[in-house]
Amino acid sequence: MSTEKTKDRIVMTSSFGFLCVLCASVVSHSAPSPEERAISFLAREVPRWAAENKCYSCHNNGDAARALFTAHRLKYAVPAKSLDDTSAWLTNPHGWHKNGGDVEYKDEALARIQFAAALVEAIDVGLVKERTPLQRAAELVASKQGVDGAWQDQFPGDVGSPVTYGVPLATVQARRVLQRADAARYQPVIRKADAWLLQAPVTRVVDAAAVLWGLEGMAGDAASAKRRQCLATIRQGQGKDGGWGPYVTAPAEAFDTALVVLALATNPAEKGVDEMRQRGRTYLISQQKQDGSWPETTRPTGGESYAQRLSTAGWATLALLSTRK
Repeated sequence: MSTEKTKDRIVMTSSFGFLCVLCASVVSHSAPSPEERAISFLAREVPRWAAENKCYSCHNNGDAARALFTAHRLKYAVPAKSLDDTSAWLTNPHGWHKNGGDVEYKDEALARIQFAAALVEAIDVGLVKERTPLQRAAELVASKQGVDGAWQDQFPGDVGSPVTYGVPLATVQARRVLQRADAARYQPVIRKADAWLLQAPVTRVVDAAAVLWGLEGMAGDAASAKRRQCLATIRQGQGKDGGWGPYVTAPAEAFDTALVVLALATNPAEKGVDEMRQRGRTYLISQQKQDGSWPETTRPTGGESYAQRLSTAGWATLALLSTRK
């Protein structure tokens, strides 16, 4: 080959390589990840509701804000203004009952759990500096524990949803708040919750996921047996599309899938768990809307609800963040 032709090939190869790098750069900047799209949606919606309606919602300033706090902790770009107002609101637990909203459907005990869970994340990321508000929130949460060790919601017979949680998920979230606030002080309360979780029915997927999450770190034969029950229900309930519904035979929905994905993270070494989580992530991405949100998970399915949409988006975002590469 002549010297001229060799030089031409080198130049062409170099130019092609440069163009590939340039194209990759353009694609990376023009195609935000599913997590980034979800964060952008939540960063817009979390502060909007209170600003427009003079109402702090446990869906916006609880579930959805919790996802933004987590994203901020994981070094995603979250505009400070999207969380400033919520952070200030969360520092006054004794004022949470004045959040406004629809009185008919308000569940004060559940709202306390949702706000307190968001407060834990706000403290973790450093946007709330003092732990005193968490101590006050923990007192409010602990006071609502039932005699059986669980936290009852307003509609205890219903399957859990992004808005109502259901008894197992409400209990797990309340327990997590108390552990983070002061595990030693609330040990008797936590022990009662543990006893309830160990005997809770787990035939529904959404309940199995919540209980499995609540068993994190719990030792002993009884806890191991309960984990196996939960995992059996979850394995049986995963659909061909990779998602889960509230029941073993129900079609997949975003909230139920997100909850399972988060619960499975507590058992990373269990055979098949990583594959199940990745399939769940794929399902969530396939259901994400153009604006970064998800179709709301409602009971019964197919309803329209702003509250459900925001809470669903919060849970789905948390699941994506937990499975990111």
